[in-house]
Amino acid sequence: MLRTPLQTGKRGARWLEVVKRWARALKKETYALYLASRDPRVPWYARLLAVCVVGYAFSPIDLIPDTIPLLGYLDDLLLVPVGIWLVLKMMPKEVVADCRLEAERALAAGRPVSWGAAVAIVAIWLLLAAATIALVVGAVR
Repeated sequence: MLRTPLQTGKRGARWLEVVKRWARALKKETYALYLASRDPRVPWYARLLAVCVVGYAFSPIDLIPDTIPLLGYLDDLLLVPVGIWLVLKMMPKEVVADCRLEAERALAAGRPVSWGAAVAIVAIWLLLAAATIALVVGAVR
């Protein structure tokens, strides 16, 4: 019988713990970016990209829904970490360090959610749906 890593005992438990630690670190980094995006010491272009990355990461709605096999999780596993890495490279090191400490304290209170980003993603999906309908109707005529 084929067993998943979660069913394999100690090895599966270690794997699960590694994934949990990685997820906590990613959440902390994302929230630190949110805090840094509000810091006046950060250049405007880094702030703009940070707002986009953080909004997407904290949005309750994904651009690529998780129900789509494989592709649904690709954005969470690839886009968010790459976005965080890119923004961190653009920011002053002392700002990032300050914001990481503040993020650790703030995340103890709960997970932030970006409803503004959710609205933006729903708007993108609606625009794509409208464009698709317009193309189909145009092709049928």
